[in-house]
Amino acid sequence: MAEVVKMPKMSDTMTEGVVAKWHKKVGDKVKSGDVLAEIETDKATMDFESYQDGVLLYIGIQEGSAAPVDAVIAVLGKEGEDYKAALEGEGSAEPAKTEEKPAPAEDNKPAATAEKSASAQPKVDTSSIPATVIRMPLLSDTMTEGTIEKWNFKVGDKVKSDDSLADVATDKATMEVVGYEEGTLLYIGVKEGEAAKVNDIIAIVGKEGTDIQPLLDNADGGDGQATAPAETSEKSEAPAESKGSPEAASGSTADDSRVKASPLARKIAKDKGINLNDVKGSAEGGRIIKKDIEGYTPSAKPAAASESASKAEAAQGAKAPVVLPTFTGEEKFSERPVTQMRKAISRRLSESLFTAPHFYVTMSIDMDQAIAARNKMNEIAPVKISFNDFVVKAVAVALRQHPAINSSFQGDTIRTNEHVHIGVAVAVDEGLLVPVVKFADGKSLSHISTEVKEFAGKAKSKKLQPAEMEGSTFTISNLGMFGVDEFTAIINTPNACILAVSGIQQVPVVKNGAVVPGNIMKVTLSADHRVVDGATGAAFLQTLKSLLEEPVRLLI
Repeated sequence: MAEVVKMPKMSDTMTEGVVAKWHKKVGDKVKSGDVLAEIETDKATMDFESYQDGVLLYIGIQEGSAAPVDAVIAVLGKEGEDYKAALEGEGSAEPAKTEEKPAPAEDNKPAATAEKSASAQPKVDTSSIPATVIRMPLLSDTMTEGTIEKWNFKVGDKVKSDDSLADVATDKATMEVVGYEEGTLLYIGVKEGEAAKVNDIIAIVGKEGTDIQPLLDNADGGDGQATAPAETSEKSEAPAESKGSPEAASGSTADDSRVKASPLARKIAKDKGINLNDVKGSAEGGRIIKKDIEGYTPSAKPAAASESASKAEAAQGAKAPVVLPTFTGEEKFSERPVTQMRKAISRRLSESLFTAPHFYVTMSIDMDQAIAARNKMNEIAPVKISFNDFVVKAVAVALRQHPAINSSFQGDTIRTNEHVHIGVAVAVDEGLLVPVVKFADGKSLSHISTEVKEFAGKAKSKKLQPAEMEGSTFTISNLGMFGVDEFTAIINTPNACILAVSGIQQVPVVKNGAVVPGNIMKVTLSADHRVVDGATGAAFLQTLKSLLEEPVRLLI
C-alpha cells in the first residue's frame, strides 16, 4: 500500500521547511535509509532519509519551494500503484476547486478574461526543464528579506556547485549565497542594491540555451518583473500631470517620463522632487540608477540680485548705513537606505524598551587591584588580557551566585538558565552585533580574551555566523574605550538584564580617612522588572564589585 512522506520537524522552532534538493526522482527505487532530499530548516540545511522501501510515485513539493511541517511532500509505494487514494486520505492531493459565485457582469469581465488567458496556456511540467531556481535563502532566524550587495557572476557565466553566487546583506551580517548547482547562470532576478523576500527567485542556473520562462511563470513569489506595470503607469500619468502645469514647458519642470531610469531610481527621484532630466545616468546607455539619484546635488542659485541691490543703496549717499555682507548657504542632506541589520536593531530594541519595564542600578568599582593584576598577568599570559575580559569573567562568576539575573521572561513562565552564555556587544559600521561567549563561567581569562578578539575580527569583516550570535543569557555593552563616564543600555531580549560598562576614570577617593588618587569604573545594570527586583539587581552588582576589586577571586 502506498505511504505518504511528510515534511519532518527537524528543529524545535521549525514551522516549515524548504526542499533544497531532491536526491531521487519519480520512478526511482528507494530503500530505508536512503537520502530522499535536502531540507532547509530555520537553523540549517539537513539530509532527510527515507524510513520506507518502495518506488517514489509522487513528488508534491518542487525544489526551492516551502511546505509546513507535516505537509505531504512525496508518496512511496509499489511500482505502478495508484497513489491518489493515499493523497486524498491525507487531504493533500490536488487543491480543491472552490465554487465562486458569479460577480456582476461589469466586475466579472476582467476576471473572465484572465481566466480564459490562464486556461489557454498549457501547463508545463517544470521538473523536466534542465535548470534550477535559486531562491533567497533564510540565513538567520529573524530574516525576512535580504539585499543583494554584489553579484559575483553575470548572466552567461559558468558556475560550479560550490561557487559563491552573491553576497547578501541580512539583518545580522553580510553572507555568501552558494547555488549548489553546476551550469550556466541563465537569469538574475534581483539587481545589486535591491532587496528580495525570503524564498523569492533571485537566479536560475541550468543548461545553456534553456527556456526558463515556464519556471518564472509557474513560480510563486514573482518573476523579477513586478515593477514593469508600475513604471508603465508612471509613464502614462506623467504627461497628464505636465499638461495641467504651466511650468512644464521648460527647465527642470520638463516631462521626465521618457528618461531611461530604473523603477527604484524613479521612485526615489519622485519622493525627493528631483526631475530626471537634470540627472546624468551612469549605467549602460545613460540609464539612471539608484546611486545617481542619491549622489545628485542641485546647483546653488546665485545671489547676484541681492548683491546688486546692496551696492545701489550704498551709492545713494556718502553716509550710507553699514551693510553686512550677504552670505548665501545651501541647504542639503544625504539619505541612505536602511540596512537589514539596522532594521533588525530598530525592531528588536523598540520591542525591548516598550515591552520590558526597565529599571537601572549604578555602582562605582575601585579598579586599582584589577589594574595591578592585569599588568602582572600580561607579563606571562599567552594573549593580552583586557579590562573587558575581566568584566566578562567577573559577570559570569557573579551570575552563578545570582541565577535570577541569568533569567528571561517567557510570558506565562520565567526561565532561569543554569548555563552562562555572555553576549558581548561589538560595534560595526552598519550597527551592532552581539557574539556570544558560551559557558563563560568555566573559561579562563586567556580563553575569553582569545574568543572575544576572534569574534570582534569576524564582526568587522562580516564573517560572523548566526549560530555565533544566538543563545545569550546576559549581555555586556562596554563603551569604556571611548572614555564614557556613565551610560545606560537597552536590554537585549530575551535576556532579563544588560550591563553598561564605562571607562576607568582617575578621580580623588577617600581611603583610610585620606583623599588619594583612585581609578573608578562605573557600571549600570539595566533590568527587566518583570523578572528582577531592585534588591536582586543591587546584590548582583555588589558581588561583581567584590570580584573586580579583589580579582584573585576570579582564579578560584
